[in-house]
Amino acid sequence: MVQQKNKLYALVLTACLAGYIWLFFNSKQNLIEHKPDQMCLMKYATDVPCPSCGATRSVIFLTKGDFTNAFLLNPIGYMVVIIMLIAPIWILADWTTKRRTFLDFFKKMEDFLRRPSYAIPLILLVVVNWIWNIAKGL
Repeated sequence: MVQQKNKLYALVLTACLAGYIWLFFNSKQNLIEHKPDQMCLMKYATDVPCPSCGATRSVIFLTKGDFTNAFLLNPIGYMVVIIMLIAPIWILADWTTKRRTFLDFFKKMEDFLRRPSYAIPLILLVVVNWIWNIAKGL
């Protein structure tokens, strides 16, 4: 169980660190105005935006306090910000207190999302967001 906890915590912290680095370089290059379509491999290869297209720019808008444009660009940006802010603090708190509350929460969310009554509406929300991305020409 300890090994499973350490792997999950290391993976989440690495993903958050990669996200912070990604945001740093993208905000420095001011990609909100310049060639944002080259940020997404799917958009670059197929000219069709993915469901999360615009999430990086949405997070950049959030860091600048522009909540309306962040939502209109891609609401997934809000979830990304919440995860990137809460997860590292939660994991560090678990490590310092020698607890596993983040792992327990992760397992409960996995079980929750495996239920079709919850998974199907969430998948539909992602599909609606994808259609919205395509319709607005993202």
